[in-house]
Amino acid sequence: MNHEQPNMIAEQKFLYVYILKCADDSYYIGVTNNVELRVEQHNSGQSETSYVFSRRPVELVYVEQCQDYNLAIAREKQIKRWSRAKKEALIKENWDKLRVLAACKNETSHLKRSKE
Repeated sequence: MNHEQPNMIAEQKFLYVYILKCADDSYYIGVTNNVELRVEQHNSGQSETSYVFSRRPVELVYVEQCQDYNLAIAREKQIKRWSRAKKEALIKENWDKLRVLAACKNETSHLKRSKE
């Protein structure tokens, strides 16, 4: 009987949330299970209707690993809603700036109400 341990690393499936910087200086956020292949596909222009088709070449500027499909999709949607400044703070891993940019600043903010 063979009692070898399975190769856990080879069996793990990850998804990656990634950010591309496009030639027009815009950002594209996506999810994939193979970052290198996906960047290659974006740069080869496989789909004329894709956002990056007319914005090539693209450069990979950020990758974040997720172990759960639903979390990866939620994270992609979250980052897509962020301001450019907030995306750039994430890309630069500037956690202090990201925290400041994430603070709620509108008039109905719970922070403003708690001071009254």
